[in-house]
Order: sequence, then C-alpha cells, then structure tokens
Amino acid sequence: MRKSIRKIMALALALTMGLSLTGCGGSGSGGDAGTTAAPDHKTSDTAAAGSEAKDGSGEKVVINFFHRWPNDPKNSMFQELIQEYMAENPNVTINMDCILNDQYKEKIRMVVATDEIPDIFSSWSGTFAKEMIDSGNVMELNDIYDGDTEWSSKIASASVDGFTFDGKIYGGPWSQDGKAFYYNKKIFAENNLEVPKTWNEFIAVLDALKAAGYETPVVEGLSDNWAILHYLGTMNQRMVDPAVIAKDYDAATGEFTDPAYVEVLEKWKQLTSYMGDTCVAIDHETARNTYFATGEAPIMYLQFAEITMLEKVIPEGFEYGFFNFPAFEDGKGDPEGLTGAPEGFMISNKAKNPEECVKFLKWLVSKKGGEALTTKSGEISSVAGAVDETNALPAQLEAMEIIKSASTLVPWFDNACDASVYTVYGQGAQAIATGDETPESVMEQVKEAAAALH
Repeated sequence: MRKSIRKIMALALALTMGLSLTGCGGSGSGGDAGTTAAPDHKTSDTAAAGSEAKDGSGEKVVINFFHRWPNDPKNSMFQELIQEYMAENPNVTINMDCILNDQYKEKIRMVVATDEIPDIFSSWSGTFAKEMIDSGNVMELNDIYDGDTEWSSKIASASVDGFTFDGKIYGGPWSQDGKAFYYNKKIFAENNLEVPKTWNEFIAVLDALKAAGYETPVVEGLSDNWAILHYLGTMNQRMVDPAVIAKDYDAATGEFTDPAYVEVLEKWKQLTSYMGDTCVAIDHETARNTYFATGEAPIMYLQFAEITMLEKVIPEGFEYGFFNFPAFEDGKGDPEGLTGAPEGFMISNKAKNPEECVKFLKWLVSKKGGEALTTKSGEISSVAGAVDETNALPAQLEAMEIIKSASTLVPWFDNACDASVYTVYGQGAQAIATGDETPESVMEQVKEAAAALH
C-alpha cells in the first residue's frame, strides 16, 4: 500500500514539475537561509542528452548535472565552474538543472529509479544517500577511490564514511558542515558566564541572561520546520540509546515508544520558553539577522555554513564563539557527536559516458572546487588543502577544527528518517512551543506515523 501511494505521489509530482531536466530555478530559503533566488538558467543546451558525434576535437559528450542550489551564490558558482570545465574540455557539454531543497528531495527520489536519472546529482549523506543507493542505479566508486589515491587521500575520511555502506563507497563528498550554538562573547564576558557543557549548565546560563535583562536569551525562527528538526535530531541523539534510534529511524522497524523521546520533547518545551514570544512567528533568517546579529539574543543554534551570512550583517566589533550542544546528564547518546553531515555527488550507473562523469566529479571534489565552495559560498570543503587562512575566515577555520574533532557526525533529522515521521515530529514540536500540544500527545502522533509505514 505504501509503495502504491508513493507511486501516485510521484506521478502527480511529475505532472507539476516535469520529468525532464530543464533550467535552474526555485525560491525559498530552506537550509540555505539568507540566499537570493536566481533567475531561471540553463548552463548549456547546445546538445541533447546522451548525444554523441565525432569531429576534430574528439568525441562529443553530454553530462546532465542536477543539484539543489538554485540560489546565489552557489548557483553562480556552479555556472562559473562548469563554464571553466567546458573550456578545459571542449568536447564536453554539461547541462545543469537545479531546484531547491524539499522540491529537490522529491524529484530526485522520483527520477533516481527511472531512465530519467541524471548522470551526476547532489546528495545528502547517511540515510538519504542509502535511499538513492537502494534504487540500484548509483555507481559504486571503490575502484575509483582505490585507483586514484592521489585524489581520494585528500578527502576527509569522516565525509567519505557518510557515503559508505557495507564497505562500498557511492559518493564524492564535496562539503562538510556542522551545527553549534553561536554565542555573543561580549555579553558572556559582561555577565561572567562560562560556556555550558551540560544541559543544566545551559539552563543556568539562560536563567542568568534572562535575569540580566535579555528577554530572548536564545533565539530561533520556529516557523521553519527544518530549523526545529535540527534541534530534535541533535537532542534525540544526545538522549536516546543509539540502538533504539537505529531501529526507530528505519521505516521498516520504527516504533518511537522509548520514554526518552518524551523526555527530549520536555526539554524542548523548556528550551522554547527562553526563545521569546515572537519565535513562532519568525523564520530562521530573521532570528539570525534581527535578533542574534544585533545582540538582542545572545545565543543561537546555527550551521557553520552560515558564518559568511552572519558576517555580512553583524556590526563592527561583534565577536562570537561556538559551543556544541550540551550533554544531557541522563542521556544515553554520545555527547561529543556533532550534527551536520557531509554533502556530495553521486553518479548514475546508467550514465552513457561514465568515465567523463567520473572525471567531472573528481574535478568538482578537488582543491579547485573546494576553494570555490569556501570563497564564494562560505561553506567548508571536504578536500584537504582547500580551506586555509588565505581563503577562509578565522571562524571558518575554527569550525573546520570542530568538525574534525567530533566523535561522530550526526545526520540532519530530515535526512535520517521518513518524511511522514519527521514532518509530524516538527509540526508537533512547533505546537509544543505554542502550548497547543504536549510532549506525550506529539509522540502519540509520531508513533502513529511510524506504524503506518510498516
């Protein structure tokens, strides 16, 4: 029944979005908060997909490339990189298509099991990557990694792990990210506050800030479901037994009956009481730019990819630091884990020109591609040597060290389990913040959503 419903949804989506890979476009912020939508654009349409001909410049090759970043600066960055690559390889034409986040998730899930699968496409790591692999249409890359150690040895091993399943590698990780609490150093110093390491210490810091006159000691834009899910994924990882999470996040076995999940939502309810009355009415970008960047809220949970966005709006002299999500005193998870998984690219095993696809992937996942990623979009490359003091901000270098030192990288919650589960979870958590639901009632809804999958 579940498979039939998904097929119906896929067909409906195909009618609205189209199966063909057309030009880049899209809107909304999603996890790329603070970006500006780019106009519709097709990098190249000079040849039809899969066409081949010969002339003096060699065999003509067309590569269809699909990713999730239609907004600038990334969209422009990819356009520039592709134009440079085609100039270096005049026999290659790269057709680029892109749509934003949630739409991308739906479309790539739909086409990955069909003849419409792009030659190269972007993918989150972890469970999302596994879903792509289960289609049977993703190229295994072990021979590529083993055959070119000069290239593969420069990629962070933790990032490669996110695309490795049963000893087989299926992706080239391009970026690595993490999520941490950013804090206002001046405000902490003025109030003699230390960075908290445990949940109780964190609550004590929030109480002290509230007593000092900060009505919103920690801020978040709870109108963005994805932002809520970043909290819940981390908090579950800190609190719940890892074996229980592994079972519950699997659509075939998930139950969500462990009482630790209710404890997490109780702590979530406690945390949202410090976020101010407007938190449910604003989005993540507004919370970052209007509250944290101005000093109105001393603490915010942000991705390291947001460093450059923050730097654009903070006043001169504004200093911020990082601390990882505090450990739960009664938690069964790893308190040294860091939420934030790598992203990268996969190659279809149906590609008509697999060697050229591999060559292009290697070119993207390289020092050149990594430097472009850092300098133009502010994200941190997975490639050694791509990020250094010549092209990165001090905060980005610090963030990179935090990523390296993490005991494990925890996938984003909305990439770790089925959409029908995390959607109910996020909406329920928002209702807890408004007082319309209780932790117990939300978990009953999550249980029902999980049970419906098997």
